[in-house]
Amino acid sequence: MNKKFEVTVNETYSFTIPLADLEQLDTTPTGPLQYHVLQNNKPFKAEMVKSDMNKKAYTVKINHKPYHVTITDDLDLLIQEMGFALGSTKQIDSIKAPMPGLILDIHVAPGQSVIEGEPLLILEAMKMENIITSPREGVIKAVLVNKGTAIDKGQLLIEFD
Repeated sequence: MNKKFEVTVNETYSFTIPLADLEQLDTTPTGPLQYHVLQNNKPFKAEMVKSDMNKKAYTVKINHKPYHVTITDDLDLLIQEMGFALGSTKQIDSIKAPMPGLILDIHVAPGQSVIEGEPLLILEAMKMENIITSPREGVIKAVLVNKGTAIDKGQLLIEFD
């Protein structure tokens, strides 16, 4: 498997780094959250200053210069592609099926107000029940499926006003 990471530095520079390249980095811990890094026979002093594991965002100092770094992997990219990424869901005006399956239950109706995180419907896929929740506060404009309906991936399920 060719696992890779998308790295953005200071919201300006983006790089794709294969896992194999990371595994070949010569790093030695020199203290708590401090490292000596040798790459291409060039030494670097690295220090982790701040980390937000949920957002995969970090502030690191390389040779005493701070950099803001965000890291995404294959799973993060898939989550974004499916429309479930944090932050991106706030702009959604409709819900599409993330996978093929069967609608087991519908918890909302047109005209109903919902809050973020409220269950909208239950989708059975691969013998698992998946609760589809509201990505934002709003009013349901239309429910485009019925209980017991078989659906395809990407099919429009619910629209917001």
